[in-house]
Amino acid sequence: MRGEGYAALLPAVRQTPLSLPAAPRTPHPAAVDIWTYQSVEYVTVAGEAWLASASEYPRSMRALWESRPWAPSVLPCGRTFDVISMPSLFGRRVLDELWASGPGCGPVAAYRGRTLLFVQPGAAARLRRLLAWEEWARDVPPLLCHGRGDAVTVPPVQRMVNSPDSPGLGAGRWIVAPDSREPWLPGASVVLWACVRATREPADRGEPVALPTG
Repeated sequence: MRGEGYAALLPAVRQTPLSLPAAPRTPHPAAVDIWTYQSVEYVTVAGEAWLASASEYPRSMRALWESRPWAPSVLPCGRTFDVISMPSLFGRRVLDELWASGPGCGPVAAYRGRTLLFVQPGAAARLRRLLAWEEWARDVPPLLCHGRGDAVTVPPVQRMVNSPDSPGLGAGRWIVAPDSREPWLPGASVVLWACVRATREPADRGEPVALPTG
C-alpha cells in the first residue's frame, strides 16, 4: 500500500476477511521496493488473529489493538513464532536472498535499526546452534535469536505515514505484514543458507563484501 493512497483506503484496512480477502503471497518483482519508507504494509484482520495467538490472552491483545492500533506491542516468542533480529543492512540482504533464490519469507518487521524475521517456533535455538557449529557461518554477523522465554516488540497494526505528529512514527513498521491466520514461516536451515549467501553477495549487487578465508 503506497503512502499517498492511505487516506482513501483507510476505511477498508480493517474490514472482515470475507469482505477483504488476503491476496495470495507472490514474490516481489523488485525486492528493494519493499524497503522504501513510501511502501508501508498493514496487518489484515486475519494477520492480527495470528499475531494475537502468540499471547496468553489473545482477546485482550485484540482489544488493545482495537483501541490503540498505532501502538507497538510486546509479544512472547516460542508459541506461534520465533524471531531472528538482524542488523538492518544485513537483514535487507538476507530478505532479498530469500526472495531471489529461496522460498520467500513470512512476516518481517523493522524496529529501531533492526530487521525482525519471523520464523518457525523452535528455529531460533536451532539456528543459534548451527551458526556456532558450522565453520562457513563464521562470517555471518551476530544475530539475536529470540525463542521460548523471550519476547519482542512488534510494530503497530496500523501506521500513519503522512503526518509528522502521528503517534505511530518511530514505532517501527511492517516490511512484510502478517496477512493470514497461518502464514508460512521459514525454518532454521532456510534462514541459515540465506545468511551465508548474503555474506558472499555484494549489498545491492554493488558494494564489496569480504569473502570467507581458508
